[in-house]
Amino acid sequence: MRRPAPLPSTPERPRREDPPARRSPRVPVVGDEPEQSERDEHVPGGETAVIDEAAIIDESEQPTSARDVWRASRARRKALRAEIRRFTQRSRRRRLVWLSALGAVLLLIGGSVAAAYSPLFAVEKITVVGASTLDPAAVEAALGDQIGTPLALVSSSEIKAALLAFPLIETYALEAQPPHDLTVRIVERTPVGVIRSDAGYTLVDAAGVVLSTTTDQPAGQPILDIAGGTNSRAFESAGLVVRSLPADVRAMLTGVTASTADDVTLTLASGLTVIWGSAEDSVVKGVALARSIAINPDAGSIDVSSPDVVVIG
Repeated sequence: MRRPAPLPSTPERPRREDPPARRSPRVPVVGDEPEQSERDEHVPGGETAVIDEAAIIDESEQPTSARDVWRASRARRKALRAEIRRFTQRSRRRRLVWLSALGAVLLLIGGSVAAAYSPLFAVEKITVVGASTLDPAAVEAALGDQIGTPLALVSSSEIKAALLAFPLIETYALEAQPPHDLTVRIVERTPVGVIRSDAGYTLVDAAGVVLSTTTDQPAGQPILDIAGGTNSRAFESAGLVVRSLPADVRAMLTGVTASTADDVTLTLASGLTVIWGSAEDSVVKGVALARSIAINPDAGSIDVSSPDVVVIG
């Protein structure tokens, strides 16, 4: 009887060898012999190669220090700032142009204001325009305190106080003409007649403002006989009538009477009596009166209270 063959034995698995431990490169010291890893090794073919274990270590496995992180962050910020400057170059240039223009405007305004308030633009000459009855030289002399004052600092209240001494001035306007001229444009009051009283003859305008008082009747000024005085509606109506008269009729006017606002009556130098009525349609009434006088120069009275139907007597 034969003996059975033995069972095959289980093959042993090869043992995994541990990877060789990495060693930090050793700094050579003078007098030391290089280790075997740093010695020349022979490779097939007879060539000799120098193996440096530090070069074998992967750079990605190098330890990262805080200094390297800081440098990388700094480089990243620097690159980001460069990109921002590149993309915002146009807007920064546009902003610079606007700021430059604004600065130039502010500088111009500031310089102009400073010059306007400086003695460079002080008043050296005052000219009065529009005076016919008044003496312009007298008005200029009354405003002499403004000489030497910068044009921008001329006080309108001081000028108004100085012009109050001239009742004939109804309105005025100031015009600064750099660098040294100041022009005063005045509008004189238009007198409508005189009121006779114990004090003499008082010259008044259509608003009842007293312009002057003299002992003799001023030439060319009619005598006003108005019920209620200068504050009545009759005086207001009479003043409007006198101011609306044609120049040739106004030159012949010697007297104005009115008891109410609707019965103004005029007396001319020729003795002609004109029944005017109210101040309404005064322009039309003036034209009708002038035409009627031309047609009937010897008429004793003319009623133009209804300008469409003139009554000549």
